[in-house]
Amino acid sequence: MIRIALLGAGLIGREHADLMASHPDIAIAAICDPSPEAAKLAERLSVPYRSDYVAMLDELRPDGAIIALPNQLHAPAALACIERGIACLIEKPIAESIASAARIVEASERTGVPVLVGHQRRHSPDIRAAKQAIAAGELGDIVAVNGMTLFDKPANYFDVAWRKSAGGGVLLINLIHDIDILRHLVGEIDSIRAFTSHARGFAVEDGASLSIRFANGALGSFIISDNAVSPWAWEYSSGQALYHPTQPGPCLFLAGRKAALSVSDMYLWRHERDDEHWQHPLARHYRGAAGLPTYVAQLTHFAAVVRREQQPLITARDGMATLAATLAVDLAAREDRTVTLAEMLVQGGAAP
Repeated sequence: MIRIALLGAGLIGREHADLMASHPDIAIAAICDPSPEAAKLAERLSVPYRSDYVAMLDELRPDGAIIALPNQLHAPAALACIERGIACLIEKPIAESIASAARIVEASERTGVPVLVGHQRRHSPDIRAAKQAIAAGELGDIVAVNGMTLFDKPANYFDVAWRKSAGGGVLLINLIHDIDILRHLVGEIDSIRAFTSHARGFAVEDGASLSIRFANGALGSFIISDNAVSPWAWEYSSGQALYHPTQPGPCLFLAGRKAALSVSDMYLWRHERDDEHWQHPLARHYRGAAGLPTYVAQLTHFAAVVRREQQPLITARDGMATLAATLAVDLAAREDRTVTLAEMLVQGGAAP
């Protein structure tokens, strides 16, 4: 058994608590959050409760920690863990700014203490199968990618003030996951052009359209809205989301020199002979694969990271690049220009 502390007992923190409580290889070292709800959660699970995470880390010395605190507290909590040699899983985004993310990256790489960033989709069976098909060369060089995340959040979702304030819009809440998967499957992003929408009249965006250039030469487009009715979002198509119904189908389309792949229905389309082209029919092949549920797979991987048996699937540096690319969308839309990932990293005080 390994002992993992939970820092933060909000919505996703409670999910982490229940997942740890049911995992055969993990014991909850403590739940740490000053709220009365956190104390009740600890009581329900019969685990220690603390209100101060620094004191808790020194007193209980857990093997690992899951950081599910507000974004601006990610860096201080991660640094506290790293200083004590404690591996941590940081919920996305890795931090509230590139500068804060860079501090986590520097500390993790200097000390060798691993940090796993909680971009849970990379652990999903459909994304893992897509990555395997790409790595095996089935698509050839990827030329183009197109995707969408379109769903309708209810009006009462915005009763919470921070969801109408800077950082609470669809970019850092939702698009950041899509950006991470695009980087994971297609390759590093070079530059972005974007438009955003404010159809609800809030200060934060509720939609965005992107044009993406990848470092390997591939081109991409993506559209997102939390103000539109559709079945086209990973939360639906994967069947892996915690709070959404399953709507089987595709939400992401990858086209290469040899074949094309749609995710999450996992159909690969290709010519049967090398000399065929656009005037010949395509054959369809299923490339889906079974696997652990996404959040269980993430927790199991983190346990292996804590034991130093595996390297983090999403390192702190990886999480910083995803954050930088997501923030580039906002800057590109506000200034109506192309923004490079290198520019974002330099402005944020991080090496590109």
